[in-house]
Amino acid sequence: MREQRRKQRVAVIFGSRSVEHEVSVISAVQAMDAMDPRRYEPLPIYITREGRWITGPELRRIDSYKDQQGLLNRCRPVVLRPEPFGNRLFMEEPGPLGTKRTRVTVVDVVFPVVHGTFGEDGTLQGLLELAGVPYVGAGVVGSAVGMDKIVMKAAFQAQDLPVVNYLWFTRKRWQSAADEVAAEIERTLRYPLFVKPANLGSSIGISRANDRAGLFDAIEVAAHYDRRLLVEEAFEGGIEVNCSVLGNDDPQASVCEQPIAWTEILSYEDKYLRGGGGKGKGSGGSAEGMASLTRRIPAPVAPELTAEIQRLAVEAFKAVDCAGLARVDFLVDPVSGRIAVNEINTMPGSLSFYLWEPSGVPFPALVDRLIALALERHRERQQTTYNFDSALLQKFSRGKAQ
Repeated sequence: MREQRRKQRVAVIFGSRSVEHEVSVISAVQAMDAMDPRRYEPLPIYITREGRWITGPELRRIDSYKDQQGLLNRCRPVVLRPEPFGNRLFMEEPGPLGTKRTRVTVVDVVFPVVHGTFGEDGTLQGLLELAGVPYVGAGVVGSAVGMDKIVMKAAFQAQDLPVVNYLWFTRKRWQSAADEVAAEIERTLRYPLFVKPANLGSSIGISRANDRAGLFDAIEVAAHYDRRLLVEEAFEGGIEVNCSVLGNDDPQASVCEQPIAWTEILSYEDKYLRGGGGKGKGSGGSAEGMASLTRRIPAPVAPELTAEIQRLAVEAFKAVDCAGLARVDFLVDPVSGRIAVNEINTMPGSLSFYLWEPSGVPFPALVDRLIALALERHRERQQTTYNFDSALLQKFSRGKAQ
């Protein structure tokens, strides 16, 4: 009789201390639902808004998150130690007579589905690197650069990728010399302008300014969300076009989409709270995550322009040393053909499955591919030498003893 293949245990980490917390929960549940139960054993690991790590079967259901305290009571604490000894998770369980005991669970791969700070910004990836565990998506550098819009634009410019004109400054400088900063902005850039926090996603904290009064208001909003602030010229006459990229060293681009904004910019509400139901397990459009967004697929641009957007998406992916999956957002003028790379999302909402399905990659196959890419990248990292025995400590010790 043919021996049955062992299921891969996939630790799916999501939630965290981020303004995109709820989007992360939705994306993670979608990813776990897409995992073939014959091949995978998903292990949900939820990071609460306060930063607690817990696990339990109830985390697979969206409705469970309505009662946070009840969820904490019904789940178990779980810890990933920063030690490269066998991909082990440590779960706290009740023991006899009111005692507690620790159970060790070994995982094959970690699937971090955290959007925003403390997850998509390289912090979680640093822990996974210390633990020596294979994980899906960009590494520490790709995640950190992809999260920071200022460093990201510098990386794009270094690779000769087109970006809009911009200027950045710190919140502290703004608070001490607002008029001076505003004057510098107006000398360097032309209205209308967009003001953004350097490190946030889902369009939170982003505002448009048409004059100095609007500029002051927009900067005050953005300053609530980050210590470094970015001001960009608006891309007049253009539309937003997004393209996803999948792979490691030889990535491929998906079809392109045009997301449709209900407001002046593509807001959080546009992305997640509008649109109808469908495949999502929750109620209303929010259960669909990014899939509920009103969009045109393929984007209404000429084939030659589409090909150029796809080429630039792959180059942007490589420029920040991304891996696994990303979505690259562009500003495009369909008439003139002008293109600007706006940003890269190294862990996009709903894993951008809505861009891969029309590209011939169903959601379950996309999850398969991401896990395979994570294992491939982990094997490649293991070829790197990290230890070098120089006998320096022995020499130093002998020198001190003399």
